Amino acid sequence: MPETLAEIASSTAGQVTLLGVAVCLLGIFIAALAGATKEREMSMEEKQKAIAEFSFKKGIVHGHPHRRRPRPRRTDRASHLMMLRTPFQSCNSAKDHSNMTSEKVFIAIDLGAGSGRVIAGRSDLSKLVLEEIHRFDNPGTDLPGGSFWNIIGLYREILEGLRRAVERHGGNIVSIGIDTWGCDFGLIDAGGELLGKPHQYRDSRCEGMAELMHAMIPEADVYTRTGIKTNFYNSSLHLLAEARKKSPALLNASRLLFVPDLLAYWLTGRQAVERTVASTSQLMDPATGEWAWDVIDALGLPRVIFGELVAPGTVLGPIRPEVAKIIGRAGIPVVASASHDTASAVAGIPLPGPGSLWLSSGTWSIMGVETPNAITSPEALAFGFSNELGVNDSIRFLKNIAGLWLIQECKRQWALEGEDLSYHEVAALAGSAEPFTAFIDPDDASFASPGGMPEKIRCFCEKSGQHIPNSKSKILRVAFDSLALRYRIVFDRIRSLTGRDYARLHAGGGGIQNELLCQATANALGIEVIAGPVEATSCGNVITQMIGTGHLPDLSAGRDLIRRSFEFRTFAPGNSNEWAEALESFKKVVQS
Repeated sequence: MPETLAEIASSTAGQVTLLGVAVCLLGIFIAALAGATKEREMSMEEKQKAIAEFSFKKGIVHGHPHRRRPRPRRTDRASHLMMLRTPFQSCNSAKDHSNMTSEKVFIAIDLGAGSGRVIAGRSDLSKLVLEEIHRFDNPGTDLPGGSFWNIIGLYREILEGLRRAVERHGGNIVSIGIDTWGCDFGLIDAGGELLGKPHQYRDSRCEGMAELMHAMIPEADVYTRTGIKTNFYNSSLHLLAEARKKSPALLNASRLLFVPDLLAYWLTGRQAVERTVASTSQLMDPATGEWAWDVIDALGLPRVIFGELVAPGTVLGPIRPEVAKIIGRAGIPVVASASHDTASAVAGIPLPGPGSLWLSSGTWSIMGVETPNAITSPEALAFGFSNELGVNDSIRFLKNIAGLWLIQECKRQWALEGEDLSYHEVAALAGSAEPFTAFIDPDDASFASPGGMPEKIRCFCEKSGQHIPNSKSKILRVAFDSLALRYRIVFDRIRSLTGRDYARLHAGGGGIQNELLCQATANALGIEVIAGPVEATSCGNVITQMIGTGHLPDLSAGRDLIRRSFEFRTFAPGNSNEWAEALESFKKVVQS
Protein backbone atom coordinates (compact mmCIF):
# COMPACT_ATOMS: atom_id res chain seq x y z
CA MET A 1 0.00 0.00 0.00
CA PRO A 2 1.64 3.32 -1.07
CA GLU A 3 2.95 5.53 1.73
CA THR A 4 2.59 9.34 1.94
CA LEU A 5 5.60 11.60 2.45
CA ALA A 6 4.41 12.31 5.98
CA GLU A 7 4.37 8.61 6.79
CA ILE A 8 7.81 8.10 5.29
CA ALA A 9 9.23 11.08 7.18
CA SER A 10 7.77 9.80 10.46
CA SER A 11 10.33 7.00 10.73
CA THR A 12 14.14 7.15 11.00
CA ALA A 13 14.62 4.94 7.92
CA GLY A 14 12.28 7.18 5.91
CA GLN A 15 14.13 10.31 6.95
CA VAL A 16 17.45 8.83 5.77
CA THR A 17 15.85 7.92 2.44
CA LEU A 18 14.47 11.42 1.91
CA LEU A 19 17.83 12.98 2.80
CA GLY A 20 19.52 10.78 0.20
CA VAL A 21 17.01 11.85 -2.43
CA ALA A 22 17.61 15.53 -1.58
CA VAL A 23 21.38 15.13 -1.88
CA CYS A 24 20.97 13.46 -5.28
CA LEU A 25 18.72 16.25 -6.54
CA LEU A 26 21.21 18.88 -5.30
CA GLY A 27 24.02 17.04 -7.11
CA ILE A 28 22.01 16.95 -10.32
CA PHE A 29 21.32 20.70 -10.04
CA ILE A 30 25.03 21.53 -9.48
CA ALA A 31 26.08 19.31 -12.41
CA ALA A 32 23.50 20.96 -14.66
CA LEU A 33 24.68 24.43 -13.61
CA ALA A 34 28.32 23.50 -14.31
CA GLY A 35 27.36 22.08 -17.69
CA ALA A 36 25.50 25.24 -18.67
CA THR A 37 28.45 27.38 -17.61
CA LYS A 38 30.82 25.16 -19.58
CA GLU A 39 28.57 25.37 -22.66
CA ARG A 40 28.62 29.17 -22.57
CA GLU A 41 32.47 29.11 -22.55
CA MET A 42 32.73 26.71 -25.51
CA SER A 43 32.96 27.92 -29.09
CA MET A 44 30.58 26.56 -31.73
CA GLU A 45 33.43 24.44 -33.12
CA GLU A 46 34.09 22.91 -29.69
CA LYS A 47 30.36 22.20 -29.18
CA GLN A 48 30.13 20.43 -32.54
CA LYS A 49 33.23 18.36 -31.73
CA ALA A 50 31.76 17.33 -28.35
CA ILE A 51 28.49 16.26 -29.98
CA ALA A 52 30.36 14.27 -32.64
CA GLU A 53 32.40 12.43 -29.98
CA PHE A 54 29.37 11.56 -27.79
CA SER A 55 28.80 7.81 -27.43
CA PHE A 56 26.17 6.34 -25.08
CA LYS A 57 27.75 2.91 -25.34
CA LYS A 58 31.20 4.19 -24.40
CA GLY A 59 29.67 6.10 -21.52
CA ILE A 60 28.11 2.95 -20.12
CA VAL A 61 31.25 0.85 -20.63
CA HIS A 62 33.66 3.39 -19.16
CA GLY A 63 31.21 4.14 -16.39
CA HIS A 64 31.18 0.52 -15.11
CA PRO A 65 32.01 0.60 -11.38
CA HIS A 66 34.60 -2.18 -11.70
CA ARG A 67 36.62 -0.40 -14.49
CA ARG A 68 39.24 2.21 -13.58
CA ARG A 69 38.47 5.49 -15.28
CA PRO A 70 41.42 7.18 -16.96
CA ARG A 71 41.89 10.82 -16.05
CA PRO A 72 40.40 12.88 -18.90
CA ARG A 73 42.87 15.04 -20.83
CA ARG A 74 41.56 18.60 -21.04
CA THR A 75 42.28 20.34 -24.32
CA ASP A 76 39.70 23.11 -24.48
CA ARG A 77 40.49 26.81 -24.12
CA ALA A 78 39.02 27.05 -20.63
CA SER A 79 41.28 24.25 -19.37
CA HIS A 80 44.37 26.07 -20.72
CA LEU A 81 43.34 29.12 -18.73
CA MET A 82 42.94 26.95 -15.62
CA MET A 83 46.47 25.57 -16.04
CA LEU A 84 48.22 28.94 -16.06
CA ARG A 85 51.49 29.28 -14.24
CA THR A 86 53.80 32.17 -13.55
CA PRO A 87 56.55 32.76 -16.14
CA PHE A 88 59.24 31.07 -14.05
CA GLN A 89 57.17 28.22 -12.54
CA SER A 90 58.61 24.83 -13.38
CA CYS A 91 56.86 22.95 -16.17
CA ASN A 92 56.99 19.87 -13.92
CA SER A 93 55.01 21.53 -11.13
CA ALA A 94 52.49 19.20 -9.49
CA LYS A 95 49.86 21.89 -9.96
CA ASP A 96 50.35 21.89 -13.73
CA HIS A 97 48.18 19.12 -15.10
CA SER A 98 49.33 19.36 -18.76
CA ASN A 99 51.50 16.67 -20.29
CA MET A 100 54.80 18.43 -19.66
CA THR A 101 58.47 17.56 -19.68
CA SER A 102 61.51 19.52 -18.55
CA GLU A 103 61.71 21.06 -22.02
CA LYS A 104 61.13 24.81 -22.18
CA VAL A 105 59.76 26.52 -25.31
CA PHE A 106 60.59 30.07 -26.37
CA ILE A 107 58.66 31.53 -29.30
CA ALA A 108 60.68 33.63 -31.78
CA ILE A 109 58.71 35.80 -34.19
CA ASP A 110 61.16 36.54 -37.01
CA LEU A 111 59.98 39.01 -39.65
CA GLY A 112 61.88 39.89 -42.80
CA ALA A 113 61.16 42.33 -45.58
CA GLY A 114 59.65 39.53 -47.70
CA SER A 115 58.35 36.89 -45.30
CA GLY A 116 57.83 36.06 -41.65
CA ARG A 117 57.98 33.01 -39.43
CA VAL A 118 56.94 31.91 -35.98
CA ILE A 119 59.63 29.59 -34.57
CA ALA A 120 59.54 27.47 -31.43
CA GLY A 121 62.93 27.23 -29.75
CA ARG A 122 62.82 24.08 -27.60
CA SER A 123 65.49 23.59 -24.99
CA ASP A 124 66.27 21.48 -21.94
CA LEU A 125 69.17 23.90 -21.34
CA SER A 126 71.68 21.42 -22.72
CA LYS A 127 70.58 21.65 -26.37
CA LEU A 128 68.47 23.97 -28.50
CA VAL A 129 66.14 22.75 -31.25
CA LEU A 130 64.30 25.09 -33.62
CA GLU A 131 60.86 24.15 -34.98
CA GLU A 132 59.00 26.19 -37.58
CA ILE A 133 55.39 26.68 -36.48
CA HIS A 134 54.04 29.11 -39.08
CA ARG A 135 55.38 30.81 -42.21
CA PHE A 136 53.76 33.65 -44.15
CA ASP A 137 54.48 36.27 -46.79
CA ASN A 138 55.19 39.92 -46.04
CA PRO A 139 54.74 41.76 -49.33
CA GLY A 140 54.91 45.52 -49.40
CA THR A 141 52.18 47.42 -51.18
CA ASP A 142 52.37 50.54 -53.33
CA LEU A 143 49.36 52.81 -52.76
CA PRO A 144 48.52 56.43 -53.54
CA GLY A 145 50.71 58.25 -51.06
CA GLY A 146 53.59 55.82 -50.90
CA SER A 147 54.83 52.30 -50.24
CA PHE A 148 53.47 50.64 -47.12
CA TRP A 149 53.66 47.51 -44.97
CA ASN A 150 50.51 45.52 -44.21
CA ILE A 151 51.12 45.74 -40.48
CA ILE A 152 47.59 44.57 -39.56
CA GLY A 153 48.01 41.50 -41.74
CA LEU A 154 51.38 40.77 -40.11
CA TYR A 155 49.82 41.00 -36.65
CA ARG A 156 47.03 38.65 -37.68
CA GLU A 157 49.59 36.11 -38.95
CA ILE A 158 51.51 36.42 -35.68
CA LEU A 159 48.35 35.63 -33.70
CA GLU A 160 47.74 32.60 -35.89
CA GLY A 161 51.30 31.44 -35.33
CA LEU A 162 50.96 31.88 -31.59
CA ARG A 163 47.67 29.98 -31.60
CA ARG A 164 49.37 27.08 -33.37
CA ALA A 165 52.31 27.25 -30.95
CA VAL A 166 49.98 27.04 -27.94
CA GLU A 167 48.07 24.19 -29.58
CA ARG A 168 51.34 22.30 -30.03
CA HIS A 169 53.32 23.25 -26.91
CA GLY A 170 50.73 24.54 -24.43
CA GLY A 171 52.08 25.18 -20.94
CA ASN A 172 55.70 24.57 -21.95
CA ILE A 173 55.86 28.02 -23.57
CA VAL A 174 57.94 30.37 -21.44
CA SER A 175 57.97 33.60 -23.45
CA ILE A 176 57.62 35.35 -26.81
CA GLY A 177 60.13 37.62 -28.60
CA ILE A 178 60.00 39.59 -31.87
CA ASP A 179 62.74 40.63 -34.29
CA THR A 180 62.30 42.50 -37.59
CA TRP A 181 64.20 44.68 -40.03
CA GLY A 182 65.25 48.10 -38.77
CA CYS A 183 64.27 51.74 -39.29
CA ASP A 184 60.55 51.49 -40.17
CA PHE A 185 58.07 52.74 -37.59
CA GLY A 186 54.47 53.52 -36.70
CA LEU A 187 53.07 56.58 -34.94
CA ILE A 188 50.61 56.20 -32.04
CA ASP A 189 48.16 58.84 -30.77
CA ALA A 190 47.35 59.65 -27.14
CA GLY A 191 44.59 57.03 -27.16
CA GLY A 192 46.96 54.28 -28.24
CA GLU A 193 45.71 54.04 -31.82
CA LEU A 194 47.93 53.68 -34.88
CA LEU A 195 47.97 56.79 -37.05
CA GLY A 196 48.08 55.61 -40.63
CA LYS A 197 50.07 52.72 -42.11
CA PRO A 198 53.84 52.30 -41.62
CA HIS A 199 55.79 53.25 -44.74
CA GLN A 200 58.45 51.00 -46.22
CA TYR A 201 62.06 52.15 -45.89
CA ARG A 202 62.31 52.29 -49.72
CA ASP A 203 59.42 54.78 -49.88
CA SER A 204 60.21 57.75 -52.11
CA ARG A 205 59.33 60.31 -49.42
CA CYS A 206 62.99 60.27 -48.35
CA GLU A 207 64.22 61.67 -51.68
CA GLY A 208 66.16 64.90 -51.15
CA MET A 209 65.98 64.56 -47.36
CA ALA A 210 69.67 63.68 -46.89
CA GLU A 211 70.78 66.94 -48.46
CA LEU A 212 68.20 68.86 -46.42
CA MET A 213 69.29 67.21 -43.18
CA HIS A 214 72.97 67.91 -43.81
CA ALA A 215 72.11 71.57 -44.44
CA MET A 216 70.50 71.63 -40.99
CA ILE A 217 73.24 69.65 -39.24
CA PRO A 218 76.51 68.52 -40.89
CA GLU A 219 76.78 64.80 -41.60
CA ALA A 220 80.01 64.59 -39.60
CA ASP A 221 78.16 65.92 -36.54
CA VAL A 222 75.29 63.47 -37.04
CA TYR A 223 77.80 60.62 -37.37
CA THR A 224 79.70 61.65 -34.25
CA ARG A 225 76.50 61.75 -32.21
CA THR A 226 74.67 58.70 -33.58
CA GLY A 227 77.40 56.52 -35.12
CA ILE A 228 75.19 55.99 -38.19
CA LYS A 229 76.10 56.97 -41.74
CA THR A 230 73.29 58.68 -43.63
CA ASN A 231 71.43 56.25 -45.88
CA PHE A 232 68.07 56.47 -47.64
CA TYR A 233 66.49 54.03 -45.21
CA ASN A 234 67.32 55.92 -41.99
CA SER A 235 64.30 56.76 -39.82
CA SER A 236 65.69 60.28 -39.42
CA LEU A 237 65.13 61.06 -43.10
CA HIS A 238 61.62 59.62 -43.18
CA LEU A 239 60.60 61.55 -40.07
CA LEU A 240 62.11 64.71 -41.53
CA ALA A 241 59.98 64.17 -44.66
CA GLU A 242 56.86 63.87 -42.49
CA ALA A 243 57.79 67.03 -40.59
CA ARG A 244 58.40 69.02 -43.76
CA LYS A 245 54.97 68.22 -45.18
CA LYS A 246 53.32 68.81 -41.79
CA SER A 247 51.98 65.28 -41.68
CA PRO A 248 48.77 65.00 -39.60
CA ALA A 249 50.06 61.69 -38.26
CA LEU A 250 53.24 63.28 -36.91
CA LEU A 251 51.40 66.35 -35.60
CA ASN A 252 48.97 64.15 -33.63
CA ALA A 253 51.44 61.49 -32.52
CA SER A 254 52.29 60.89 -28.89
CA ARG A 255 54.68 57.99 -29.44
CA LEU A 256 56.96 56.52 -32.10
CA LEU A 257 57.29 52.71 -32.12
CA PHE A 258 59.49 50.76 -34.51
CA VAL A 259 57.87 47.76 -36.18
CA PRO A 260 58.86 45.15 -33.53
CA ASP A 261 57.93 47.59 -30.75
CA LEU A 262 54.53 48.26 -32.33
CA LEU A 263 53.76 44.54 -32.59
CA ALA A 264 54.90 43.98 -28.99
CA TYR A 265 52.64 46.86 -27.90
CA TRP A 266 49.66 45.20 -29.54
CA LEU A 267 50.50 41.95 -27.75
CA THR A 268 51.11 43.46 -24.30
CA GLY A 269 49.72 47.00 -24.14
CA ARG A 270 53.14 48.43 -23.21
CA GLN A 271 54.69 51.14 -25.39
CA ALA A 272 58.48 50.74 -25.22
CA VAL A 273 61.32 51.00 -27.74
CA GLU A 274 64.05 48.35 -27.72
CA ARG A 275 67.55 49.79 -28.08
CA THR A 276 69.03 47.61 -30.86
CA VAL A 277 66.28 48.59 -33.30
CA ALA A 278 66.31 52.21 -32.11
CA SER A 279 70.02 52.36 -32.89
CA THR A 280 69.28 51.93 -36.62
CA SER A 281 67.28 55.18 -36.71
CA GLN A 282 70.19 57.68 -36.71
CA LEU A 283 68.44 59.29 -33.73
CA MET A 284 70.09 57.47 -30.80
CA ASP A 285 73.43 57.99 -29.05
CA PRO A 286 75.30 54.64 -28.97
CA ALA A 287 77.56 55.88 -26.16
CA THR A 288 74.70 56.49 -23.72
CA GLY A 289 71.97 54.26 -25.14
CA GLU A 290 69.59 57.23 -24.99
CA TRP A 291 67.99 59.43 -27.61
CA ALA A 292 70.31 61.89 -29.41
CA TRP A 293 68.30 64.95 -28.40
CA ASP A 294 70.53 67.47 -30.15
CA VAL A 295 70.02 65.71 -33.50
CA ILE A 296 66.28 65.38 -32.85
CA ASP A 297 66.03 69.07 -32.00
CA ALA A 298 68.14 70.14 -34.99
CA LEU A 299 65.73 68.31 -37.31
CA GLY A 300 62.72 69.94 -35.68
CA LEU A 301 61.17 66.63 -34.60
CA PRO A 302 58.74 66.64 -31.64
CA ARG A 303 60.44 65.34 -28.49
CA VAL A 304 57.18 63.92 -27.16
CA ILE A 305 57.16 60.98 -29.58
CA PHE A 306 60.47 59.57 -28.33
CA GLY A 307 59.55 57.52 -25.30
CA GLU A 308 60.90 54.79 -23.06
CA LEU A 309 63.98 52.89 -24.24
CA VAL A 310 64.59 49.36 -22.93
CA ALA A 311 67.52 46.97 -23.17
CA PRO A 312 67.35 43.67 -25.09
CA GLY A 313 66.10 40.98 -22.73
CA THR A 314 63.63 43.26 -20.91
CA VAL A 315 60.39 41.49 -19.97
CA LEU A 316 57.70 43.84 -21.28
CA GLY A 317 54.83 42.08 -19.56
CA PRO A 318 52.22 39.37 -20.20
CA ILE A 319 50.04 39.21 -23.28
CA ARG A 320 46.75 41.10 -23.09
CA PRO A 321 43.61 39.14 -22.11
CA GLU A 322 42.20 39.74 -25.59
CA VAL A 323 45.27 38.07 -27.10
CA ALA A 324 44.98 35.17 -24.64
CA LYS A 325 41.43 34.46 -25.79
CA ILE A 326 42.61 34.19 -29.39
CA ILE A 327 45.70 32.03 -28.89
CA GLY A 328 44.32 29.82 -26.11
CA ARG A 329 46.56 30.65 -23.17
CA ALA A 330 47.00 33.65 -20.87
CA GLY A 331 49.92 35.08 -18.97
CA ILE A 332 52.73 34.42 -21.47
CA PRO A 333 55.32 37.19 -21.10
CA VAL A 334 56.66 39.07 -24.10
CA VAL A 335 60.39 39.79 -24.00
CA ALA A 336 62.03 42.64 -25.91
CA SER A 337 64.55 40.38 -27.61
CA ALA A 338 67.30 41.83 -29.76
CA SER A 339 64.51 43.33 -31.84
CA HIS A 340 66.66 44.29 -34.83
CA ASP A 341 67.15 41.10 -36.84
CA THR A 342 70.87 41.73 -37.42
CA ALA A 343 71.40 42.19 -33.68
CA SER A 344 69.68 38.84 -33.12
CA ALA A 345 71.75 37.24 -35.88
CA VAL A 346 75.03 38.42 -34.35
CA ALA A 347 73.91 37.26 -30.90
CA GLY A 348 73.10 33.88 -32.48
CA ILE A 349 76.59 33.39 -33.93
CA PRO A 350 78.73 31.72 -31.23
CA LEU A 351 81.63 34.16 -31.28
CA PRO A 352 84.51 33.10 -29.00
CA GLY A 353 84.85 36.51 -27.39
CA PRO A 354 84.81 40.30 -27.78
CA GLY A 355 86.34 41.70 -30.93
CA SER A 356 85.54 38.67 -33.08
CA LEU A 357 84.88 39.18 -36.79
CA TRP A 358 81.42 38.14 -37.98
CA LEU A 359 79.33 38.00 -41.15
CA SER A 360 75.54 37.84 -41.33
CA SER A 361 75.00 36.26 -44.73
CA GLY A 362 71.72 36.35 -46.61
CA THR A 363 69.98 38.41 -49.26
CA TRP A 364 72.16 41.21 -47.94
CA SER A 365 75.44 40.65 -46.14
CA ILE A 366 76.64 42.57 -43.11
CA MET A 367 80.23 42.26 -41.89
CA GLY A 368 81.52 43.68 -38.66
CA VAL A 369 83.00 43.25 -35.20
CA GLU A 370 81.66 43.57 -31.67
CA THR A 371 83.37 46.46 -29.92
CA PRO A 372 82.93 48.07 -26.47
CA ASN A 373 82.75 51.59 -27.92
CA ALA A 374 81.53 53.24 -31.12
CA ILE A 375 84.09 54.06 -33.82
CA THR A 376 83.14 57.42 -35.33
CA SER A 377 86.37 58.55 -36.96
CA PRO A 378 86.30 60.49 -40.26
CA GLU A 379 87.77 57.39 -41.94
CA ALA A 380 84.92 55.20 -40.64
CA LEU A 381 82.40 57.69 -42.00
CA ALA A 382 84.18 57.87 -45.37
CA PHE A 383 84.13 54.07 -45.68
CA GLY A 384 80.41 53.94 -44.85
CA PHE A 385 80.54 52.06 -41.53
CA SER A 386 77.84 52.29 -38.88
CA ASN A 387 77.65 51.64 -35.14
CA GLU A 388 74.54 49.81 -33.95
CA LEU A 389 73.81 48.43 -30.50
CA GLY A 390 73.98 44.72 -29.73
CA VAL A 391 73.15 42.39 -26.87
CA ASN A 392 75.14 42.69 -23.66
CA ASP A 393 75.90 46.42 -24.09
CA SER A 394 78.09 45.79 -27.13
CA ILE A 395 78.46 47.91 -30.27
CA ARG A 396 78.11 46.28 -33.68
CA PHE A 397 80.61 48.15 -35.86
CA LEU A 398 79.48 47.08 -39.32
CA LYS A 399 79.24 47.59 -43.05
CA ASN A 400 76.29 46.64 -45.25
CA ILE A 401 77.24 44.75 -48.43
CA ALA A 402 75.19 43.35 -51.29
CA GLY A 403 74.81 39.64 -50.59
CA LEU A 404 73.03 36.83 -52.38
CA TRP A 405 70.64 39.43 -53.80
CA LEU A 406 72.61 39.27 -57.06
CA ILE A 407 72.26 35.48 -57.25
CA GLN A 408 68.61 35.47 -56.20
CA GLU A 409 67.73 38.06 -58.83
CA CYS A 410 69.53 36.12 -61.57
CA LYS A 411 67.67 32.97 -60.53
CA ARG A 412 64.34 34.83 -60.50
CA GLN A 413 64.92 36.34 -63.94
CA TRP A 414 65.77 32.97 -65.48
CA ALA A 415 62.66 31.43 -63.87
CA LEU A 416 60.56 34.14 -65.53
CA GLU A 417 62.19 33.16 -68.82
CA GLY A 418 61.24 29.50 -68.31
CA GLU A 419 64.22 27.90 -66.54
CA ASP A 420 63.67 27.56 -62.79
CA LEU A 421 67.05 26.50 -61.41
CA SER A 422 67.48 25.17 -57.89
CA TYR A 423 70.12 26.78 -55.68
CA HIS A 424 72.11 23.56 -55.92
CA GLU A 425 72.07 23.87 -59.71
CA VAL A 426 73.04 27.54 -59.45
CA ALA A 427 76.07 26.68 -57.33
CA ALA A 428 77.05 23.83 -59.64
CA LEU A 429 76.85 26.09 -62.69
CA ALA A 430 79.00 28.74 -61.04
CA GLY A 431 81.54 26.15 -59.94
CA SER A 432 81.89 24.84 -63.47
CA ALA A 433 82.91 28.22 -64.91
CA GLU A 434 86.39 29.65 -65.16
CA PRO A 435 87.11 32.11 -62.30
CA PHE A 436 88.18 35.75 -62.55
CA THR A 437 87.18 36.39 -66.18
CA ALA A 438 85.46 39.65 -65.18
CA PHE A 439 84.35 41.57 -62.08
CA ILE A 440 81.47 43.76 -60.95
CA ASP A 441 80.98 46.02 -57.94
CA PRO A 442 78.17 44.28 -56.02
CA ASP A 443 77.37 47.56 -54.24
CA ASP A 444 76.97 49.56 -57.46
CA ALA A 445 73.66 51.43 -57.58
CA SER A 446 72.70 49.73 -60.85
CA PHE A 447 72.23 46.43 -58.98
CA ALA A 448 70.04 47.82 -56.18
CA SER A 449 66.68 47.54 -57.94
CA PRO A 450 65.00 44.24 -58.87
CA GLY A 451 64.67 42.91 -62.40
CA GLY A 452 66.96 42.05 -65.30
CA MET A 453 69.98 41.19 -63.14
CA PRO A 454 71.83 39.00 -65.70
CA GLU A 455 71.68 41.81 -68.25
CA LYS A 456 72.78 44.36 -65.65
CA ILE A 457 75.86 42.25 -64.91
CA ARG A 458 76.70 41.99 -68.62
CA CYS A 459 76.24 45.75 -69.06
CA PHE A 460 78.58 46.54 -66.16
CA CYS A 461 81.26 44.31 -67.65
CA GLU A 462 80.84 45.89 -71.08
CA LYS A 463 80.99 49.48 -69.78
CA SER A 464 84.12 48.71 -67.76
CA GLY A 465 85.86 47.23 -70.81
CA GLN A 466 85.93 43.65 -69.58
CA HIS A 467 85.06 40.28 -71.03
CA ILE A 468 81.25 40.03 -71.27
CA PRO A 469 79.93 36.80 -69.71
CA ASN A 470 77.73 35.04 -72.26
CA SER A 471 76.34 32.10 -70.30
CA LYS A 472 74.53 31.50 -67.02
CA SER A 473 77.54 29.78 -65.50
CA LYS A 474 79.88 32.67 -66.35
CA ILE A 475 77.43 35.31 -65.09
CA LEU A 476 77.06 33.46 -61.80
CA ARG A 477 80.80 32.98 -61.41
CA VAL A 478 81.40 36.71 -61.95
CA ALA A 479 78.83 37.49 -59.24
CA PHE A 480 80.26 35.00 -56.70
CA ASP A 481 83.89 36.01 -57.25
CA SER A 482 83.04 39.70 -57.05
CA LEU A 483 81.03 39.32 -53.84
CA ALA A 484 83.89 37.46 -52.12
CA LEU A 485 86.34 40.15 -53.24
CA ARG A 486 84.02 42.89 -51.95
CA TYR A 487 84.11 41.08 -48.61
CA ARG A 488 87.90 41.34 -48.76
CA ILE A 489 87.76 45.13 -49.28
CA VAL A 490 85.50 45.50 -46.22
CA PHE A 491 87.70 43.11 -44.22
CA ASP A 492 90.80 45.18 -44.93
CA ARG A 493 89.00 48.35 -43.87
CA ILE A 494 87.85 46.76 -40.62
CA ARG A 495 91.45 45.80 -39.85
CA SER A 496 92.59 49.35 -40.60
CA LEU A 497 89.85 51.05 -38.56
CA THR A 498 90.12 48.77 -35.51
CA GLY A 499 93.91 48.41 -35.60
CA ARG A 500 93.59 44.65 -35.24
CA ASP A 501 94.10 41.51 -37.25
CA TYR A 502 91.69 38.57 -37.35
CA ALA A 503 92.42 34.87 -37.71
CA ARG A 504 88.93 33.73 -38.67
CA LEU A 505 85.51 34.91 -39.78
CA HIS A 506 82.39 33.58 -38.04
CA ALA A 507 79.49 33.48 -40.52
CA GLY A 508 75.82 32.77 -39.90
CA GLY A 509 72.55 33.01 -41.81
CA GLY A 510 70.98 31.37 -44.84
CA GLY A 511 73.82 32.40 -47.16
CA ILE A 512 76.25 29.97 -45.52
CA GLN A 513 74.40 27.09 -47.17
CA ASN A 514 76.20 28.11 -50.37
CA GLU A 515 79.50 26.27 -50.03
CA LEU A 516 80.99 27.90 -53.11
CA LEU A 517 80.60 31.35 -51.56
CA CYS A 518 81.92 30.19 -48.18
CA GLN A 519 85.06 28.77 -49.78
CA ALA A 520 85.50 31.83 -51.99
CA THR A 521 85.19 34.04 -48.90
CA ALA A 522 87.91 32.06 -47.09
CA ASN A 523 90.15 32.27 -50.17
CA ALA A 524 89.56 35.99 -50.68
CA LEU A 525 90.11 36.95 -47.03
CA GLY A 526 92.98 34.51 -46.51
CA ILE A 527 91.55 33.32 -43.17
CA GLU A 528 89.36 30.50 -41.90
CA VAL A 529 85.59 30.81 -42.22
CA ILE A 530 83.55 29.09 -39.49
CA ALA A 531 80.03 28.70 -40.91
CA GLY A 532 77.00 28.25 -38.64
CA PRO A 533 74.27 28.35 -37.62
CA VAL A 534 72.00 28.83 -40.63
CA GLU A 535 69.20 30.07 -38.34
CA ALA A 536 71.39 32.58 -36.52
CA THR A 537 68.62 35.20 -36.17
CA SER A 538 66.12 32.85 -34.53
CA CYS A 539 68.88 31.48 -32.29
CA GLY A 540 69.78 34.98 -31.13
CA ASN A 541 66.15 35.87 -30.51
CA VAL A 542 65.64 32.74 -28.40
CA ILE A 543 68.76 33.05 -26.24
CA THR A 544 67.99 36.72 -25.56
CA GLN A 545 64.60 35.58 -24.24
CA MET A 546 66.31 32.88 -22.17
CA ILE A 547 68.61 35.48 -20.61
CA GLY A 548 65.71 37.86 -19.96
CA THR A 549 63.59 35.17 -18.26
CA GLY A 550 66.47 33.90 -16.12
CA HIS A 551 67.03 30.58 -17.87
CA LEU A 552 70.54 31.56 -18.99
CA PRO A 553 72.97 33.77 -17.07
CA ASP A 554 74.43 35.73 -19.98
CA LEU A 555 75.22 35.95 -23.70
CA SER A 556 78.29 33.74 -23.38
CA ALA A 557 76.17 30.91 -21.96
CA GLY A 558 73.65 31.39 -24.76
CA ARG A 559 76.34 31.13 -27.42
CA ASP A 560 77.70 28.01 -25.72
CA LEU A 561 74.21 26.49 -25.96
CA ILE A 562 74.10 27.27 -29.70
CA ARG A 563 77.58 25.85 -30.18
CA ARG A 564 76.46 22.56 -28.61
CA SER A 565 73.27 22.40 -30.65
CA PHE A 566 74.15 22.98 -34.31
CA GLU A 567 76.61 21.82 -36.93
CA PHE A 568 79.45 24.08 -38.03
CA ARG A 569 81.78 23.83 -40.99
CA THR A 570 85.29 25.20 -41.36
CA PHE A 571 86.52 26.47 -44.71
CA ALA A 572 90.29 26.85 -44.91
CA PRO A 573 91.81 29.44 -47.27
CA GLY A 574 93.58 28.34 -50.45
CA ASN A 575 94.93 29.53 -53.82
CA SER A 576 96.35 32.63 -52.15
CA ASN A 577 98.41 33.83 -55.12
CA GLU A 578 95.48 33.59 -57.57
CA TRP A 579 93.16 35.47 -55.23
CA ALA A 580 95.78 38.14 -54.52
CA GLU A 581 96.07 38.83 -58.24
CA ALA A 582 92.29 38.81 -58.62
CA LEU A 583 92.01 41.36 -55.81
CA GLU A 584 94.25 43.82 -57.63
CA SER A 585 92.21 43.42 -60.82
CA PHE A 586 88.98 43.84 -58.85
CA LYS A 587 90.21 47.07 -57.25
CA LYS A 588 91.00 48.56 -60.65
CA VAL A 589 87.54 47.74 -61.98
CA VAL A 590 85.48 49.01 -59.05
CA GLN A 591 87.82 51.92 -58.21
CA SER A 592 87.40 51.21 -54.54
